[in-house]
Amino acid sequence: MAAKTLNVGLIGYRFMGKAHSNAYRQVARFFPELTTVPVMKALCGRDETEVKAAADLLGWQSYETDWRKLIERPDIDIIDIATPGNFHAEIAVAAAQAGKHVLCEKPLGNSAAEGKTMLNAVTKAGVLHGVYFNYRKVPAIALAKQLIDSALLGKIYHWRATYLQDWIVDPDFPLVWRLKKELAGSGSHGDLNAHLIDMARYLVGEFREVNGLFETFVKKRPELAAADSRLGGTADKSRLGDVTVDDASIFLARFENGAVGTFEATRFALGRKNFNTFEINGSKGSVAFNQERMNELEVYTEDTAAGTYGFRNVNVTSGADPYTGHFWPTAHIIGYEHTFINFIYDAFTAFGKGECPSPNFEDGYKNNVILDQVTKSAESRQWEHVVF
Repeated sequence: MAAKTLNVGLIGYRFMGKAHSNAYRQVARFFPELTTVPVMKALCGRDETEVKAAADLLGWQSYETDWRKLIERPDIDIIDIATPGNFHAEIAVAAAQAGKHVLCEKPLGNSAAEGKTMLNAVTKAGVLHGVYFNYRKVPAIALAKQLIDSALLGKIYHWRATYLQDWIVDPDFPLVWRLKKELAGSGSHGDLNAHLIDMARYLVGEFREVNGLFETFVKKRPELAAADSRLGGTADKSRLGDVTVDDASIFLARFENGAVGTFEATRFALGRKNFNTFEINGSKGSVAFNQERMNELEVYTEDTAAGTYGFRNVNVTSGADPYTGHFWPTAHIIGYEHTFINFIYDAFTAFGKGECPSPNFEDGYKNNVILDQVTKSAESRQWEHVVF
């Protein structure tokens, strides 16, 4: 029986747009059992020359330069939002009102109020929805989830996580959209801590209270003359603009189950390119993960022979998780792009059942609430409770 198809309209074609496009293009090749598959119907961006070239390069059937026209098209079933954060809410609400299913990059909104508006819109419209916390789809993290759910680690006591990058250490790095609060919502906090918060909720549980600290080290930067397809662009050193987001964000957390957590995100950790790490300690064992070695999970349990105590480095490529068995033989590692393929696989599996994938807009909204409460705490200099 032929697979059912859903036509996708993707808004955004740079870094995340390329990652999403690759996932749509590849998912059915690695997961041929999918009964509902994406069709790359239309790509949307404001610059016609660039979006047309991107559509041709990335494999889209058509293009639009106005996201409103894309939403109005009767041949579009799903709107995928890969824009700067200031567009997320408006596009998602319009898409839901038009009866389109919605996928959206993280963080869901630039605030909890926006996230709630988006969640309300998709709920009222009865459309399906998902949010791209793609690190849940790393096989090592999926395996860690299995170990925790099986009680192998026992009662969880500690979560400690860091997300360290260094791409804006140079004070002459241009003032890209990610450094403007009105566009990005926040800096390292919303960009990096959002991932750590989602993984902590996924693996440890809900938050009870938080206490935060923010810092902006470089407060003025050259204006952006031209953007590139990665994270930067060309700087116009003759003009300076204000950096209105955090460069570093650190916070403490207490979880509802009694565990305690530490979170650190920064773009000023020189030498760290994408150092996304966590360690979880329980009463019976521990796990540790490093995104720069994403095919590995460090596991410690006390059932080892005397004299051989220590973490075991597990090569997570054997198919014990839900994903790696679909790619290469054991120890033939996968990469960053596969997390998006795995996300699309899970999303379209859920869509085929008429269900929302996990994570979805409810997760995105709760993430927004926690982000906002950490921001409030950094301003109040006291603990703030998390209430959804």
